[in-house]
Amino acid sequence: QVQLVESGGGLVQAGDSLRLSCAASGGTSSIYDMGYALGWFRQAPGKEREFVAGLSWTGSTTYTADSVKGRFTISSDYAKNIMYLQLNNLKPEDTAVYYCGARRSGTSYSAGSSYDYWGQGTQVTVSS
Repeated sequence: QVQLVESGGGLVQAGDSLRLSCAASGGTSSIYDMGYALGWFRQAPGKEREFVAGLSWTGSTTYTADSVKGRFTISSDYAKNIMYLQLNNLKPEDTAVYYCGARRSGTSYSAGSSYDYWGQGTQVTVSS
């Protein structure tokens, strides 16, 4: 069983920055030892949940959606079981609930169906 808790969302103005965090726990085991990789998705009102950024199982490789490349950066501290998403130069179209998810290593990092566990989400609202 994996538990995920996001934090760091808020209401900001266009051009501002935020850093989201996802704290992962798997009981007495680390996410790495359990064979899970983490990723970020977002869902805007009336839209499907979409991939934002993801990590390989070891955390050594990152993947970023073209729509946010150059503005959003994913990183992790696997020793602490924490994943981050740095959001820079935010735009109103980035307004969404941001979720972190955990998938088994070897599955598609960009497909929501690959993720077995999700956090409760954190709201990011960008005003113009």
